[in-house]
Amino acid sequence: MDNQIEWKVRGMTCTNCAMSVDKQLKSLGLQGVEVDFMQSVVRFQHTTNDHIPLQKIQDGIQGLGFKVENAGSNTAAAKESLTEKLLGTPFKRFIACLIFTIPLWLHMVVQLPILHQPLFQLILATIVLVIGLVYLGRSAWHSLKSKVANMNVLVILGALAAFGYSLYGTLTGEPEAFLFYETSATIITLVFMGNWLESRTVAKTQASIKSLMLQQTVQANMLTYAADGSEIVFQVLSEDLKVGDLILIKSGELVPMDAKILSGEGDVDESILTGESLPVHKGKGELLIGNSQLVSGNLKAYISATGKDTVLQHMLRLVEKAQHQKAPMQLLADKISAVFVPVVLGLAALGFLLNYFIADAGFTSSLMRAIAMLVIACPCAMGLATPAGIAVGLGRATKKGILFKNAHALENFQKIKNIVFDKTGTLTTGKLQVDDFNHTSTISESAFKQILFNLEKYASHPLATAIMQAFKPTSKPHPANGANAPTQISFAKVEEIKGEGMRGTTKDGVQYMAVSARKAKAILAAANIDKAADSQNDPIQLIEPHHHIYLLRETEILGWVSFKDTIRPEALPTIQTLKNAGFTTYMISGDSEINCQTVAEQLGIDHVYSEQSPEQKQMAVRKIKEEAPVAMIGDGINDSPALAEATVGVSLGNATQIAIMTADVLLIRNGIGSLPLALGLGKHTYSTIRQNLIWAFAYNVVALPIAGLGLLSPSFAALAMGLSDVVLGFNSIRLSWKKVC
Repeated sequence: MDNQIEWKVRGMTCTNCAMSVDKQLKSLGLQGVEVDFMQSVVRFQHTTNDHIPLQKIQDGIQGLGFKVENAGSNTAAAKESLTEKLLGTPFKRFIACLIFTIPLWLHMVVQLPILHQPLFQLILATIVLVIGLVYLGRSAWHSLKSKVANMNVLVILGALAAFGYSLYGTLTGEPEAFLFYETSATIITLVFMGNWLESRTVAKTQASIKSLMLQQTVQANMLTYAADGSEIVFQVLSEDLKVGDLILIKSGELVPMDAKILSGEGDVDESILTGESLPVHKGKGELLIGNSQLVSGNLKAYISATGKDTVLQHMLRLVEKAQHQKAPMQLLADKISAVFVPVVLGLAALGFLLNYFIADAGFTSSLMRAIAMLVIACPCAMGLATPAGIAVGLGRATKKGILFKNAHALENFQKIKNIVFDKTGTLTTGKLQVDDFNHTSTISESAFKQILFNLEKYASHPLATAIMQAFKPTSKPHPANGANAPTQISFAKVEEIKGEGMRGTTKDGVQYMAVSARKAKAILAAANIDKAADSQNDPIQLIEPHHHIYLLRETEILGWVSFKDTIRPEALPTIQTLKNAGFTTYMISGDSEINCQTVAEQLGIDHVYSEQSPEQKQMAVRKIKEEAPVAMIGDGINDSPALAEATVGVSLGNATQIAIMTADVLLIRNGIGSLPLALGLGKHTYSTIRQNLIWAFAYNVVALPIAGLGLLSPSFAALAMGLSDVVLGFNSIRLSWKKVC
């Protein structure tokens, strides 16, 4: 049996850290390994056939210098040591080191004798070095053991070199030329400061996702019945509810879990998921989203989903999955990061040799320059470039009701040139309304409406629903009173003509049918209706395909009804925005050509494919994709093949389950109105990632020669290294408010 294991792992600070954990787990033969250093999460598949105890896996991770927090083992459950309590966070470590480093800085500006004593400086620097070795040194050692060296290797080598050189000067009695204790302490202190600033930056990029994840545990009113039929209400925690439990939701209360209304009606605030401020009115049979709020009314409902099966948790898993996936641009950065530390070590050694033997800079100066080269190099920036941009892009998208299932979709959006829309349910509401109707002189309007209503009330298709809404009687029939009495027709039997319409038979055996234009023609043709000399009076010739339903009495046409599908209010401005941005628009629909052309003309869509089967839709998208990358927006089962075929498939939040599963992107609110924002976020997230990577590469390319030429001291190199990640993080955070469409 397969189990998805997810552990929180502390201590991962860069891509190289994640690589070492990834390599360790894969060396054990584990499948589905995912390591996300930004969220400090490790995931893998663990099966009963693996024969690898979880304790062994955990020990392997902790053997690399990281801490597994929630594995449920004795090690994870152990109490925090005093060191962990005092120095368990980057901020605490930074403050502790800063306290002992400041006096080392003061000796350069304050003439206090004790500050200039080598022994005093040795004690202070040793304390800072020990803290650095406990955290940074341990991480560096374990990364070397795993053969994926991380940035701490460079930091510790630089700090040890400065400390060792100073210690040599102290022991030999030549402190003036050798005293660089402040350099050793400063390197470690500023690296801890950089870690702290970086953790804050990463936390900000995660903020919008985390705010959505704070699903509260609420009190629920559970409902049961006594033997005498009386109701019993008692309170339980929402996490204790099971599917099928009956609950009572009162005005102002939160819906504890996904539920279906059994009785009552009220207004529900679903802004937690949709972001819409206006409450939605709901009644019997409708679904309630967990953690939405009942603004008014009282409802009885039964639990339809709990825990990870709820709508909110499903959406959150999509976002989490997208966050820990690597975009294509990250792969190159990962490859470079894997060899970065050895290359920097080689360059620092080369820099020392060149400065000492060729530039004749002297041993001390050459060593300081080599230390500066070690310290200023920053593989973290390359590892953070893509995840930071993606996290902010996904966070903003989530707040706006746009869910990206994978990082590839976010990156691929910047390539899109063609936009393909389904019609019904995407550009239109999918809610049909009676557009026009007509009846012959042989029947009154009221009788025409009454017959259609009594036939269609037994059907469930959208046309029947529209007829029932339009022709619903406004008052009860009154007794016959002569010529003014309305015609009353009742049916002894009503049946559905599969795929064609409805048929009703009165007690007198008279047959009425509400059927499609095609079926009406077939009925008249089969009855051998004589054609009139004047073709204009030929009943068959009078049938027009854009009249959707014809009412027949036996073989006599009594009238027709046509329908219209209202266009979504956001469709026109969305299409105009996309066209102004240079996108080419298409509509692909299974509806008739006349209906498709009407909608296309109203919206200004460039190209139309009508009367398309699901296979034809897929082929059309494939053909369009050959010209340029394409995004397909659809909501039905018949759109699924085309969604899968597109460069990026987009579906709506109220789409069919298979369309939601097939699509790469979900527009939860505003229908297609969120599409320009989604496209803009894709484009600008890509450009932000590109800027981050350019910064990361350029920083190292420029910084290493500057340090090697002696233009940067090791202390300033440490500060620059820490701030480089912060610059990158703030560039990513800019995406939170940047105008993207």
